[in-house]
Amino acid sequence: MSFRGRRADLMLGAYEWFARRAAIHPNSRRGRRFSSFGQGSIMCFPPSALFGEHAIKVGSDTMIGPFVSLSAGMGPNQELLSDRIVEIGDRVLIGRGSSIVGHFHIAIENDVFFGPNVYVTDQNHGFDDLTIPIGKQSMPEEPVRIGAGSWVGTNSVILPGVNVGKHVAIGAGSIVTSDLPDNSVAVGSPARVIQQF
Repeated sequence: MSFRGRRADLMLGAYEWFARRAAIHPNSRRGRRFSSFGQGSIMCFPPSALFGEHAIKVGSDTMIGPFVSLSAGMGPNQELLSDRIVEIGDRVLIGRGSSIVGHFHIAIENDVFFGPNVYVTDQNHGFDDLTIPIGKQSMPEEPVRIGAGSWVGTNSVILPGVNVGKHVAIGAGSIVTSDLPDNSVAVGSPARVIQQF
């Protein structure tokens, strides 16, 4: 092996060593900031953004991938509506690059899997007042629930007020704007049910 190859292996090994130690787990200083952070759970290094941990609950044996944004509120000093903004169940997998941004209440039940780059939020922006930039206008928050055993495909978006039933498969790139029933498959923008079982 060449010097360049050995150096690359050494650098990769050092990064992997650091990433394992920088991950958030139940006994880490950052993990103890959460409302609860279940045994066997991990938030991989690096997080993309992490705010309001005291209002975020993570269940047991859950894996939150790298480059995930997980927040209760939009910034570290925002006053929150409650101490139960984001609740993530047991054995959940949140894919790399996903974002979960809660202001009111987002519940992700047990055994839910996300592909990479999924976006979930319970707040949206208004646009009625033409004298105020859209980014500064907000609409009332509406709770979001993703039922147990569901799968959310890569690059999907789940918007405020949506109730996803149990055992639902959401196709990649879908935008979920309305409730989805238990035991269904939904795809598209906006997502529509194409199969029930």
